[in-house]
Amino acid sequence: MVTSPVSAVRYCTAVLAPSVEQRKTWRFRLYPTAAQRARLDGHLRLCGELYNAAVQVRRDAWRTARVSIGFRQQSAQLPAIKAERPDVGDVYSQVLQDVLHRVDRAFGGFFARVRRGDRPGFPRFRSAQRFDSLTYPQLGFRVHGRHLHIAKIGPVKIKRHRPMEGRIKTLTIKREAGKWFACFSCDVAPQPLPPSTESIGLDVGLTHFATLSDGTAIANPRYARRAERQMRRAQRRIARRQKGSARRRKAVRLFQVAQARVRHQRADVQHKLSRRLVDRYGLIAVEDLNIKGLASGRLAKSVHDASWSSFIEKLAYKAEHAGRTLVKVDPRGTSQHCLCGAHVPKTLRQRWHQCPACGLSAARDHVAAQVILRRGLRLQDGTWALTPCVS
Repeated sequence: MVTSPVSAVRYCTAVLAPSVEQRKTWRFRLYPTAAQRARLDGHLRLCGELYNAAVQVRRDAWRTARVSIGFRQQSAQLPAIKAERPDVGDVYSQVLQDVLHRVDRAFGGFFARVRRGDRPGFPRFRSAQRFDSLTYPQLGFRVHGRHLHIAKIGPVKIKRHRPMEGRIKTLTIKREAGKWFACFSCDVAPQPLPPSTESIGLDVGLTHFATLSDGTAIANPRYARRAERQMRRAQRRIARRQKGSARRRKAVRLFQVAQARVRHQRADVQHKLSRRLVDRYGLIAVEDLNIKGLASGRLAKSVHDASWSSFIEKLAYKAEHAGRTLVKVDPRGTSQHCLCGAHVPKTLRQRWHQCPACGLSAARDHVAAQVILRRGLRLQDGTWALTPCVS
């Protein structure tokens, strides 16, 4: 065990009772016709207008009369808006209500940040190009064969490349880089994997995306870095085009496609790695990093490219669904201590660990991953497989 003191260690677990359901999202590609695409684009434009109008009404009510308006008051105005604007009536009613819910959540988050003393970030208006999803919270859609029947839109061809599990709760129609997707949010019962007594520690980094406590080094693909040249060219192409022109819209679309490709490549690697870890190990120990703080320093671009928070999020919900345990340990000193407990200070440039006390010589990240694992095991006093965790 590590003998150096570790304070303020907090940890969480992903072990669930068999009756607890988990919310999962299934994403499928849609192939709307030209008329359906025009109709979907029109619905997005109208929902964006409603969102901006709702934000403006709340701002004006507070500035002029110091009155706070909530979801109920704004939702009650929808019938009058539909009577005045027949085109708004063409949008499914629950989709319009969800737009007002989004406004309500935006203001709720704003007030919560004010109370915490964070930078508030007042809710902003959405341009027509930045409102890209329609949500059907309960009704208004039905999957039948190779088509998704959507209220006010009609049957849209859908490619269901894998079967869905659980009960469908909501549907979100999303536009991304000129393509359309259907995202089904379902309640799925957990599917625990066979018990495993193996455990692993995980040290994330920039030289390697992650180093495991067994010595395995996961390469950092750096997809955003690879695409920098293509991104710069796409941005220059946009800057040369006249605003509002068809050629500018085409240039923007090409830039969005390049961005989407980077996101999909990064997500693919993270999904595969997290699945491999969850399938094998019963306990996974990671550092409880302040990733937001790291992403604001001089290594911000590399930290964003690595996207550690996204990976740990995927690891967490997969572990929860499989009945595995994910432990977060205090990150302080994980790379500055030896397995024997001695303090071995190193600068960021020093990538090799050499302990003067016990003589251990190994890669810095490998030793840090073993320290992380030992801290995670120590939290359970060596009986993590039998003792329930407290988040």
